[in-house]
Amino acid sequence: MFISVQDAIKQGSGAVKVRGWVYRERKSKEIAFIVLRDSSNIVQCVVKKANVSGKEWADAEKVLIESSVEIEGEIKEDKRAPTGYEIAVNKINVIHFAEVFPINKDQSPEFLADNRHLWLRSRKMTAILKIRSTVFGAIHEYFRGKGFYEYQSPIFQAVQCEGGSTLFSVNYFGKPVFLAQTWQLYAEPAIFALEKIYCIAPSFRAEKSKTSRHLTEYWHAEMEMAWASFADIQGYAEGVMKHALKKVLENNMEELKILGRDAEKLKPAAEKPFPRITYTDALKILKEKNKMDVEWGKDLRTIEEDELVKNFDTPVIVTHYPKIVKAFYMKEDAENPEVVLGCDILAPEGYGEIIGGSEREP
Repeated sequence: MFISVQDAIKQGSGAVKVRGWVYRERKSKEIAFIVLRDSSNIVQCVVKKANVSGKEWADAEKVLIESSVEIEGEIKEDKRAPTGYEIAVNKINVIHFAEVFPINKDQSPEFLADNRHLWLRSRKMTAILKIRSTVFGAIHEYFRGKGFYEYQSPIFQAVQCEGGSTLFSVNYFGKPVFLAQTWQLYAEPAIFALEKIYCIAPSFRAEKSKTSRHLTEYWHAEMEMAWASFADIQGYAEGVMKHALKKVLENNMEELKILGRDAEKLKPAAEKPFPRITYTDALKILKEKNKMDVEWGKDLRTIEEDELVKNFDTPVIVTHYPKIVKAFYMKEDAENPEVVLGCDILAPEGYGEIIGGSEREP
């Protein structure tokens, strides 16, 4: 019976049968080293000419990166191997011989985008996809655990919410409709039936800015809730982030290692309360600690958000923004009508706002 590469490594010794794709290969006259990958891990396989049939050796000599193979052999610990284990091959069956793999170590982003179907097979992309899967699952788990219902809205929408300049217009049988920017206008009526709802769905923005912060398509986690206070909103926003981070730290340490991410730097955000500061306090911090003088009433720019979060070891929740820089539907603060009961969670390393929320005007 075939087992995964990771299960073979866990087994540590004895006979194993694995299958996957050639990740790396190098050969000499009498021996071939094949690093085999599947979705779980990689393992080095050693094919010796003397230990396999003539056909199998000829096939082993011909395999290139991304060839599909089945391997039987004895696994043992070997510190020199990429993952610390090696399989001495006694049988190899090539399912498919791949052509020359076009991607090497130094390729431009444009080339990788053009060959995305192949780049997905890289260890880096596989690690990203696994972490993404963990995050999506954690969001579902968190909200369902808090009594929320999953609620979907149409992707084709006849109304606009975030602004006309970033809408993708579609001809819908002679009528103009738009690709969804948000589910908000569909979610607000639904809370009168379900009270607590959430979704994870694609959002589309006709962004013309080519920056690390602007995407034409992305996946959007949103929640709406009846009877919620401003404190409730902040609590749920922080809670879902912490839950997702904890799940990644529990399940994806190997993937973080592949991506070169220091897990220790993520732990404070998963364990410590996020600081809550007002917009006015944020301006004071920027002036005193970062020597940046921002006029009250101006929205925080990318550079100012980046500098602000450098003063913390977790994401920071900035609240009570000036009404003039926020959406019309955000509720005024009864104690100060110039600001709204809205917040942004700002993340470090240039990511900036990753969650925004507010109470709504009745």
